[in-house]
Amino acid sequence: MGHGGTVVDELMTDHREVEEIFGRIEALPPGDERRKEYVHEATIELMRHSVAEEQHLYPAVREHVTGGADLADREIDDHATAEQLMKDLETLDADAPGFDAAVGKLMREVRAHIADEERNLFPRLEGAVSGAYLDELGEKVRRAKKTAPTRPHPSAPSTPPANKLLAPGAGLVDRARDALTGRGKSG
Repeated sequence: MGHGGTVVDELMTDHREVEEIFGRIEALPPGDERRKEYVHEATIELMRHSVAEEQHLYPAVREHVTGGADLADREIDDHATAEQLMKDLETLDADAPGFDAAVGKLMREVRAHIADEERNLFPRLEGAVSGAYLDELGEKVRRAKKTAPTRPHPSAPSTPPANKLLAPGAGLVDRARDALTGRGKSG
């Protein structure tokens, strides 16, 4: 499954990619340093995905889905929880006490979030808007992911317009840091 198509297609592809990274983490023994590298990869993907959802998906849900404001707020709360876990993991080595517990909690939180989006949010959005609108949102999400931050910034705004203004700058700095350190380039 490649990237492209509607917003739902795009985001479900992201979900499968993150699940694949989680599987690689789970396949390694506790303390293996490669687990940290895979956590970096998962964090990069999750941050890009989350920022794009907050910029484009959730505003559309608020506008077009009955009860969308509450639904979007719940999803943003899920993002905040996961983002704080990712921030906590930044400072822990793979063999540090608490690393495995934090990774396990992150995977449980993200998997529950994914399941909720796929069973609840996506079908409700698809039922509320046109296919052309879903295609347009897909393109906006793909563009947003290109400039989104790759590191957790728990204090950054999560709703428009502030997130749309600040995320590209943070993303530029994050990608520069990643390039200098080799973060997210395991293998």
